[in-house]
Amino acid sequence: MLLHYNFGPSHPMTPVRLDLMMRLAAQLGVLDHLDVISPRPASVDELELVHSPALVAAVQRAGEGEKLGDSHYAGHGLGTPDVPTFKKMHEVSSRAVGATLDAGRAVWGGITNHAFSPAGGLHHSMPDSVGGFCVYNDVAVAIASLLERGADRVAYVDIDVHHGDGVQTAFWDDPRVLTISLHQHPYTLYPGTGWSDETGAPGAEGFSVNVPLPPGVADDGWLRALHLVVPALLRSFSPQVLVTQHGCDTHLLDPLAGMALSIDAQRMAAEALHRWAHDYAGGRWLATGGGGYEIVDVVPRIWTLVMAEVAGQPIPPNTAVPERWREHVASTLGRSAPLQMTDGCHPELPGGPADLNQADPVDQAIIEARRSVFPLHGLDPDSD
Repeated sequence: MLLHYNFGPSHPMTPVRLDLMMRLAAQLGVLDHLDVISPRPASVDELELVHSPALVAAVQRAGEGEKLGDSHYAGHGLGTPDVPTFKKMHEVSSRAVGATLDAGRAVWGGITNHAFSPAGGLHHSMPDSVGGFCVYNDVAVAIASLLERGADRVAYVDIDVHHGDGVQTAFWDDPRVLTISLHQHPYTLYPGTGWSDETGAPGAEGFSVNVPLPPGVADDGWLRALHLVVPALLRSFSPQVLVTQHGCDTHLLDPLAGMALSIDAQRMAAEALHRWAHDYAGGRWLATGGGGYEIVDVVPRIWTLVMAEVAGQPIPPNTAVPERWREHVASTLGRSAPLQMTDGCHPELPGGPADLNQADPVDQAIIEARRSVFPLHGLDPDSD
């Protein structure tokens, strides 16, 4: 059913990327170490933990085929090139939310320490509008459900190339939720938000954290930003659950953005976030997918690597891509697939804040983010 989240053959958000990822994970034996659960649709009440009744009703009407001119849903962002309407839009989109909801509840309830919802990470949808290929915001709904079930400290780390604007908006005034987003600079990319001075509403100052990075940032600079912002804040906040969004549109080959990361940096980020879940969140980790539009070379590999990390069975970087999977790609898409599971790069882990160079645009972004929020958490922005 999740493969029916489909905006049409020319839309970048093709379900083929999920199909290829699951095939690759199966052929590498990753699924043998996981319980694969069939997703259920989220209820209207669950969706309305974040979304307005008007938006939910509009999505329902859209999926029933109402024309824009005959309905009231155009004002909710539906029917645009970014979010075209499709049959059973509500049923399909609510199932993506249900998958992330149940994954989060399994982590919170102690059924499992880790869970992965690869069709989730739909972080742009707002309380009253869709946007950025996202109908319902599964991540925000899952976090809201955790709060409803008794959690009072949830951390969300978003490493998609685009700002996690919908999740930030949902919890802008809620100090129970720490949102951290590393993304391409809003001057240069949708949605145009995520400045370092966006730090939260009064009473929740410092609980929205943004690290806007310049286009072209590569492995070392991006990993430096991740390591010099995220762990200190997690240590201070001490979340009960860590929720992460693993959009892989930061990759050099992604057609919709302008960062220059390798699979290796994205793999190392997943390893670090896994470790930080254990260091700072009692081991409770809910990971999701997100953006990513290079559907052969990037999305299947990185999400399979993330899935393996979630399963506690990390895949060695030099692992060969199964020949049977490569043959499937060639026969169905007419494309050559990569030979190995990573790009063969060797990013360097960063030094401390004393090593930051104010003349470097990446380091400037790190310095600004630290100075914007670290003091609000009682942290020194200029020291470890």
